[in-house]
Amino acid sequence: MQQLIAPFIIPQNRFTAPVIVTGAGGCIGSWVLAILHHSGVPVVAVDLHDDRRRAALVMGEAAAAELNWQCCDITDYAPFKALIQQHNAQAIIHLAGLQIPFCAANPARGARINVEGTLNVLQAARETGIKRTTFASSVAALGFPAGGPWKETLYGAYKVANEQTAYVYWADWQVPSVCLRPNVVYGLARDQGMSSKNTIAIQAAALGVPYEVGFAGRLSWLYAGEAAAAFIAAVSQDGEGAYAFDLNGSCEEVEQGLVELRKIAPDAQVSCSGTPFPFPPDLSDAALRAHVPDYPSISVQDGIKATYAAFMQLKAEGRLPDLPV
Repeated sequence: MQQLIAPFIIPQNRFTAPVIVTGAGGCIGSWVLAILHHSGVPVVAVDLHDDRRRAALVMGEAAAAELNWQCCDITDYAPFKALIQQHNAQAIIHLAGLQIPFCAANPARGARINVEGTLNVLQAARETGIKRTTFASSVAALGFPAGGPWKETLYGAYKVANEQTAYVYWADWQVPSVCLRPNVVYGLARDQGMSSKNTIAIQAAALGVPYEVGFAGRLSWLYAGEAAAAFIAAVSQDGEGAYAFDLNGSCEEVEQGLVELRKIAPDAQVSCSGTPFPFPPDLSDAALRAHVPDYPSISVQDGIKATYAAFMQLKAEGRLPDLPV
């Protein structure tokens, strides 16, 4: 899978000590691990469980097996801080969190992981002197203040709390951070959450089975590699201030994305129906790109093509997973 990672390789000298990546078993986390590992940057994968399935899809099973993987509960502060100190970490990329449906199903657990977990990251950065911290908010945060055009969710409310907390940590204790609000992420290893359905359609095409995306209309298409590269760029220099930036990728109608898919997979039995996704589809990345070192921008066409090719390679290797339930 090195061809997937090649566009995102960074200079090794951007980092002189390990990078901590929380939520390492997730989609963006897996891409971050793959990019840093193949760039020769020391990285410490942190997650509740040692589950390397998604990382193995993106970077290959052998490379995933080589990772320094530490099991740690992000809501348990003392072990997390000790882990940072043990590895003399230079940066934290905080991606651990529960997505919209999981927060709705268990609000208290969602708050502990999403809010308390982020608080622990900021506190650990404060106490260990780390000047390079980035964390994932979400476009769902733009559902607030309530009563606007976009859907309000518990997940979004938790993300708003994190953004405001990061501001206080800078104002009161000069703990710098960069918060990124990813929009709809697609690509290899994106297999859960309400916005994963366009990726699942690409997987269905590779498997040769029918699939219908449950929403239509304009959508942010943020390629997983581009998202991971943005998070890496956000900690590629020491910070000064507490910033929050939108991370959008490209805007395209779901229907047109499926047209692009059928250009490379003419037999694909994919369709879409329903209302548009309930979050803003076309935000600007300009402020983020002005703030961090350059990172690649991937078009919808190129992202779909790369994702389909990756699924087909996994199929040929006998490693293509079944469609998510």
